Amino acid sequence: MSIFAVKTTASQERTVADMIASKEQQEVHAVIAPDQLTSYVMIEADDSAVLERIMDEIPHARSIIQGTSSMTEVEHFLSPTPDVEGVAEGDIVELIAGPFQGEKAQVQRIDEGKDQVTVELYEATVPIPVTVRGDQIRVLDSDER
Repeated sequence: MSIFAVKTTASQERTVADMIASKEQQEVHAVIAPDQLTSYVMIEADDSAVLERIMDEIPHARSIIQGTSSMTEVEHFLSPTPDVEGVAEGDIVELIAGPFQGEKAQVQRIDEGKDQVTVELYEATVPIPVTVRGDQIRVLDSDER
């Protein structure tokens, strides 16, 4: 079995992966559309001929990239990364969800185990620490810090 990369239309990776998985071919073993990899879907299959037949029926699948990948090259896509990765104490963030949506805040504490961040809102008259999930913040650019 080999792992093949299929080029897709931008922002259609999940659609292509779902369509390939719904074909239920015995030669296709796994399909993954990682968020970190735009415009590509990784497919574990017996050979590329099966994929070429399937791709003729799928609208947003463009081409099969020449060559194959090994499991070691794609295994980092299989383990989820915490949402607080890349966030440091003292960073300026914007809350993108919840009751304080749109507010800017400074990171006070990071709990990687629970995937939570404690922030202090900038425009609050009394500094109150607010704990939010890691997916509810966006780190602002360094020029805005």
